[in-house]
Amino acid sequence: MIAVVAFCVVLPFVKFGIPSGHDFEFHFNSWIEVVEHWKQGVLYPHWGAMAHYGYGEARFIFYPPASWTLGAMLGAILPWKLVTGAYVWIALTLSGCSMFLLARRWLPRADAIFAAAVYAANPYHLVIVYWRSAFAELLAAAYLPLLLLLVLRSDEEGLRVVAPLGLLMAAGWLTNLPAAVMMNYSLAVLLICVALSRRSLVVLAYGALAAILGAALAGFYLLPAFHQQSWVNIGQVLEPGLRPQESFLFTTTTDPDHNRFNLLVSVVAVWQIAILAAALFISRRRKQTLWLLIFAWSWLCILLMLRFALPLWMHLPELRFVQFPWRWLLCLNVPFALAIVLSLRRWWLRGLVYCVAIGGVLLVWHSVQPPWWDKAADLQEMVDNQHDGIGNDGADEYVPAGTDPYEVDQKAALAEFEGKGAAQIQIERWNAESRLLTAKTSAPGRLVLRLFSYPSWRVLVNHRAVETRTTSPTGQMVIPVAAGENRIQIRFVEGWDRMTGIGISVCALAILLVWFFISRGSLRLPLRVKAES
Repeated sequence: MIAVVAFCVVLPFVKFGIPSGHDFEFHFNSWIEVVEHWKQGVLYPHWGAMAHYGYGEARFIFYPPASWTLGAMLGAILPWKLVTGAYVWIALTLSGCSMFLLARRWLPRADAIFAAAVYAANPYHLVIVYWRSAFAELLAAAYLPLLLLLVLRSDEEGLRVVAPLGLLMAAGWLTNLPAAVMMNYSLAVLLICVALSRRSLVVLAYGALAAILGAALAGFYLLPAFHQQSWVNIGQVLEPGLRPQESFLFTTTTDPDHNRFNLLVSVVAVWQIAILAAALFISRRRKQTLWLLIFAWSWLCILLMLRFALPLWMHLPELRFVQFPWRWLLCLNVPFALAIVLSLRRWWLRGLVYCVAIGGVLLVWHSVQPPWWDKAADLQEMVDNQHDGIGNDGADEYVPAGTDPYEVDQKAALAEFEGKGAAQIQIERWNAESRLLTAKTSAPGRLVLRLFSYPSWRVLVNHRAVETRTTSPTGQMVIPVAAGENRIQIRFVEGWDRMTGIGISVCALAILLVWFFISRGSLRLPLRVKAES
């Protein structure tokens, strides 16, 4: 049933094409790029070679790997025109299954299936699929019901909950950074509620350990991303139009396109909040522990979507990197699905309420902004641009610091000689993370490459390491060459941060395994003692 509901969400793709939302080209080009890396023998990509029309960017160092790995795996086995639909179907099906696991703990099987279906195809998920194309965020939606499930189990299972909760928090970091930040704040609020209701602070300690363990498990990704953020224009993620103060519900700016989408998502949010509030009121006396947690979680999400919460966005650690306050709808979806089932017993009434919720999406579809669509030919053009070396726009935040990607020559040669003499340049290999070329020059000079300079590039000229320079403002790599034949090898190398991060992840995994076996033993010991007595 969950898979069928997820399929119904992607069924309009057959008639209209692929929804080309805000982030579609970024994700789709990333998937194509990763497949090319794998063909070249690079299992974990770092450099997005085709970004900014072949000059590249450090995309895969900073963007979490889960979504681009899944998209690339699908692209390796399916025609590219089917990849987006398959990805969305998988993400929504996983979301529904995780909600089923949560709901089944409290509800009959049929009710749990209905809650799972509502969660998989909730209004905000439809906004993500049809207008935003935020595929990493959509994949992270599968973790949120499990987060609530583990919090509910924390009081019963004690130490045993730390290991799965740590794995879940690590999955959040490795999937989508804004979602991971929201998961950490949600975990804190939910655990505080459990601690207050049980009058015990032990669950707070379990949650803190799990959060630390989750960050450590993701250390192989987080440490390089944290260490190298000064090497790129990471501040672009909070440029005008992407800051929290410009995306509270019903906020308007000087950008008509921004205002139109903000109105769209605000209408969906208010529609969803109104239904949730009514359902929470009706169900206030059912499943008190569960109701208390979803009530508190709902208040957190709603509060942070309103403008008077701006001081929290500015001062709470890392919260501003969630960027868009309405992003908290991702978390609000869990209480939304559960509250509908808890409050209404009649199936026809549940179906009617769900149809009303979806009606809000149809309203903004026709009255505010219809989705944008790409046909199969558009997708093939993107694939061809990657394979033919034309490239794509890229993302400004992953460009090397001090570089202006809008000043580059999109049709420049891969390597050009600058000097008094002449040069014969031969490109022997020009892969994503390794380049090999020769230059026979009649006089000393320099080679200007169609490649942004970055500290992780290592350059050998005739097997000797050389120090490169950088053009301004284009940020291209400049290699000094002597008169005669020069054999130039360029390779992207791992730094101490990656090796240290891997070490942290390995240690965290070992701790997790030890913790798992110790916690199992600590829970079973009383049973063995009782049996022996």
